[in-house]
Amino acid sequence: MWLKERKIQNQSEHTLDAYFRDVSGFIDFCYNKKIELNQVEASDLREYLAHKVERDQLNSSSLQRHLTSIRQFMKWAKESHYLEMNATDDFKLKRQPRPLPGMVDIETVNQILDQKAPEKPIDQQLWLRDKAILELLYSSGLRLAEVQGLTIKDIDFNRQLLRITGKGNKTRIVPFGSKAKESLVNWLKMYRIWCGEFTPESSVFITQAGNAITPRQIEKRVKFQAKRAGVNVDLHPHLLRHCFASHMLSNSGDLRAVQEMLGHSSLSTTQIYTQLDFDRLAQVYDQSHPRASKVKN
Repeated sequence: MWLKERKIQNQSEHTLDAYFRDVSGFIDFCYNKKIELNQVEASDLREYLAHKVERDQLNSSSLQRHLTSIRQFMKWAKESHYLEMNATDDFKLKRQPRPLPGMVDIETVNQILDQKAPEKPIDQQLWLRDKAILELLYSSGLRLAEVQGLTIKDIDFNRQLLRITGKGNKTRIVPFGSKAKESLVNWLKMYRIWCGEFTPESSVFITQAGNAITPRQIEKRVKFQAKRAGVNVDLHPHLLRHCFASHMLSNSGDLRAVQEMLGHSSLSTTQIYTQLDFDRLAQVYDQSHPRASKVKN
C-alpha cells in the first residue's frame, strides 16, 4: 500500500525497489531485536543505520536514503492508523531512549570498567576474564568475533600490540592500552588456575570448563557487567567499538589512524563516526533537500 502511494508520486521502479529494501531491512532488524514497530525509538534507528554502515559500507547518499525511507514509512503507517505511535517524524519518543551507538560518554565507560570486583571468589574470577574482554573491546575497538577468536600468539605484551584477523580474513595490527595489558595479565594468571598452562594456539578467553567462550556468552557477560556497575546502558560489544571510534576521533581527529585500527577498507565507513547525530542529519535533510518538503493535507 505504501509503495503504491509512492508510485503515484511518479517514483521510478528502481527507487521503489530501493525503498522496499530499506524498509524491509529495518523491519527485519526490529524483528530480530524483538522491537515492536509501535515502540521504535530514535536509538533503534541509529543502531540500525550504524550497523548498516559497518556491515555494508554505505556512503552518505545511501545513508540518507535509508533514513528517509524508514522515516517516511513510519510516518505513513502512523497517519494511516496502521500503528498507534507516540513518535514524531524524527522518532523522538516520549519514553526514555536507550543510549546511542557511539554516544556513551567516557565517564560511563569508566564506571563500567573501573567498578569494584565482586565479593564471591567465583564472581571475582569471572570478573577478571570479563574485565579483560571489556578492556580490549574498548581499548582496541575490536569486533565481537575478533575478541572471541583471539589466541595467545596474537598478543605482543612487550609492544602492546594485537594481531587481529578481521573481516575477509584480513590481518591488521592494533595497539592496546596499559589498563588492557594489566587486565590481560591478571586474567591469564587466573587462566592457569582454571586450566593449567596454555599454548600459543590457545584461545585467550575461555569458560571454566576450558572451552573457548562463545560470542553469545561474551554478549551476556558484557551486559551483565554493565548492569552490575549500575549503568542504565544496553551495553553490547559493538557499542564499545562505537565508543572506541567516537572517543578516539573526538580526542585525536585522526580519521585515517582510526580507520586502520577499526579495520575499515574504506575511509567513508569510518567517517560515520564524525556524524553520528542522525536526528540532526534528518533535520538538515528535511530542511534543505528540495524533494524533502512536507506533504500538505
